[in-house]
Amino acid sequence: MINEKMEKAFLDQINKELYSEYLYLSMKAYFANLNLMGFVNWMDVQVQEEHAHAMGMFDYVIERGGKVILEAIDKPDNTWQSPLDVFRAVLAHEEYVTSRINALMDVAEETKDRAAMTFLNWYIKEQVEEEANVGGVLAQLELIGDDKTALFALDKELATRTFVAPVIG
Repeated sequence: MINEKMEKAFLDQINKELYSEYLYLSMKAYFANLNLMGFVNWMDVQVQEEHAHAMGMFDYVIERGGKVILEAIDKPDNTWQSPLDVFRAVLAHEEYVTSRINALMDVAEETKDRAAMTFLNWYIKEQVEEEANVGGVLAQLELIGDDKTALFALDKELATRTFVAPVIG
């Protein structure tokens, strides 16, 4: 049976993961409005990943005998000025998610919930990959500057990204 404090922490994180999905949907819409379909694809993969992350935790809480209660999801931002601006926001958001996953691990350690610690190790590794992936795109956008030809080349590259359903835990 999952500890009450641990359950509450997971429920809060499920909400944050669903917000991440919602945020990336908003970013996907931003890029669709610019007709940058490679960026749309990149964000679509992010949407699917965040959904999978939320559902992994959702299923984990149930598997541990907890009760999932969903709360309202905050409205995401939609006020970016450029693709570079969007990816700066993505990196800041992923860094925030990393801090939230680390806080969740802190609760697991505090409550001595070794099952949760083992489960959360996958998320910790995933966040390292997420930040590196975003950082790579951000670095390219910073190099591109105002070069529209280079932006379209990056857009074409981002169109090749595919979603691979994660095996969580």
